[in-house]
Amino acid sequence: MESACKRPGYKTAVSSPNRDEFGQTDRSEIGQTDRERGNPRPVVRGVVCLRSSRDFVSPGGRSESEANRDGSIARIGAVAPHGHGVSRDGPTLGITPNTERQYREILAAEGLLVGAVDALPELVELKAAVVKHVGEKRTPQQTSSVERWSKTVQAMMAKEATPKAIYDCLRLEHQEFAGSLPAIKRLYARLCGETPVEATDIAIPVLSAPGEIAQVDFRYVGKLDDPVQGVLRKAWVFVMVLTYSRHLFARVVFDQLVPTWMALHVEAFKHFGGVVETVVPDNLKAAVVRAAFGVSEQPALNRSYRELARHYGFKIDPAPPYSPEKKGGVESAVKYVKRNFFAPRDFADIHDANRRLDAWTVEIAGQRIHGSTHERPLERFEIERSSLRTLPPTPFECVQWKQVTVHTDSQIEFERRLYPVPWRLMGKKVWVQATPKTIAVYWEDTRVATHQRNKPGPPEVYDQYLPDQRSPLRYPSQSFWLERAARLGDEVVAYVREVFACDDVLSQLRTVQAVVTHLEKFPPARAQAACRRAQYYGNYTYPGVRDILRQGLDREPLPVVVVPAATPTERPREAGDELFTFTQFPPAQWKALRTTNAIERINEEFRRRTKMQASLPNEDAEDAVVLLMFGLLCNGQIRLRRMVGWKDLPRTNRSVGMAEAA
Repeated sequence: MESACKRPGYKTAVSSPNRDEFGQTDRSEIGQTDRERGNPRPVVRGVVCLRSSRDFVSPGGRSESEANRDGSIARIGAVAPHGHGVSRDGPTLGITPNTERQYREILAAEGLLVGAVDALPELVELKAAVVKHVGEKRTPQQTSSVERWSKTVQAMMAKEATPKAIYDCLRLEHQEFAGSLPAIKRLYARLCGETPVEATDIAIPVLSAPGEIAQVDFRYVGKLDDPVQGVLRKAWVFVMVLTYSRHLFARVVFDQLVPTWMALHVEAFKHFGGVVETVVPDNLKAAVVRAAFGVSEQPALNRSYRELARHYGFKIDPAPPYSPEKKGGVESAVKYVKRNFFAPRDFADIHDANRRLDAWTVEIAGQRIHGSTHERPLERFEIERSSLRTLPPTPFECVQWKQVTVHTDSQIEFERRLYPVPWRLMGKKVWVQATPKTIAVYWEDTRVATHQRNKPGPPEVYDQYLPDQRSPLRYPSQSFWLERAARLGDEVVAYVREVFACDDVLSQLRTVQAVVTHLEKFPPARAQAACRRAQYYGNYTYPGVRDILRQGLDREPLPVVVVPAATPTERPREAGDELFTFTQFPPAQWKALRTTNAIERINEEFRRRTKMQASLPNEDAEDAVVLLMFGLLCNGQIRLRRMVGWKDLPRTNRSVGMAEAA
């Protein structure tokens, strides 16, 4: 006979009466307990179960039914001494009566329910006895649909792949895969639960003494109004927590740059009235340049932060990367500041936020009962105050260090301004030490340059940092180079003026720079003689002046030539004597002299132009060409060759044919 159980979905059988040898039931005993029927149950041990089967937590990722079964096995002996029947034991254990009876009979057959209560075997032994008779069973709902891929998933998990990445890989590269993303997530969670716990996974709580450790961190808090710029800007809250008293200092800022980072430390130490022994920061660039990803590595601290720690006398112990639990005190503090202070309030600007934050720190955060210490932070801070180190007598001058690279123009850039350094450091990395007033540049711990910081006006360039022979090249004005030429003599100045004026279109600045720079390497007497000779021959080029000095021609006297006066003529054929003036000089000088002759200029003009009419567009062009060709032929500079059929050419093209022969 069965009756409905109080729990839905279950039925409870009444206590079975005694049966005779033929299996018939003695109806007079129906409804009686075992004690009333004269067949008392053997005395079994009872245990006190602190948790029900519904609250049982199974390690290793076991299913809920397995956890319920283990909890039920542990509670079976708890109801036996009370004389409960089977109908009452099932609902108490959270299992069906048949399952309860099966477990009880197995444990009784193994002799595990007989004996003293305090000698009850452990759950592992009880479970082993049940499993030996029943076996491990899983319902279809408890068997993963992607169980066959568990080894593949484990291999991907060893490479730190996420469930979504594993699912995408299986779906793309295995055509037979038909699982779903939730199934992969459930398998991933079960495999993670089966992974044994490593010793490094344990978070070790650290107890600090008064005045020993302070933890610092930044946290983004949204956008606030900047009254200086008149715009909304991203804001962060800086929090420093004393790990012993849990008293904190908080300040809202607009950036996390090095000057701001150090100024906040100065304000925090002033707020606490002393300095702790060790500060635990995060791995932001203002504190740590290169983080240490293991015990075998050493972190590289920011040099500016080193200066601050050296001035106040505290040690820096950066937290390991991606390990917020290593500085849990400040991590909890910033969350508390965001939830309790920033969440329910609106602020006019950043100054209003900091003003109200100071009052909140003392009145609310300092007077709360802390969850870890169970004391008020301000009361514990009174104990810790005496353990803090005294502040240094001299105020800290904010010093910022930054490593920069020297540009090809022998300058470095710091905060969008250029500062010159010695040119031999081009391409090298140097350290910049910036104070509020000065900029000092260091190369291998040696100061190589010092400048005034934020000086108004254009960037300064100092000649002492540039190569001696090239520093004047940065001055493009004619007056500067005329002034340098005046140091060598008046004849050099006159020659430089003629060089500037020799071409009415093309700038001769580079020629003058090369000539003057080259002349400065020689005594003034030789420089003047070279300019005198170049000017005499009309040579206004740097190679001409260089060759005069190289060959020593400046030491030779200039030739004296008496040229008969000639009246200006209009036609080239009447100027034949003037064209051959160079023949009066020694033949060795003809090549140099002819470059200033009219014949050479005409020759160059013909070579440059392709049409004679554009060069000599007047009516006497043909006669001028004939005279020019005759002069060149007599000088031996050209040779004529016979042209067959030149007489048959039209008269207008004869001059062109003669030019081609040249």
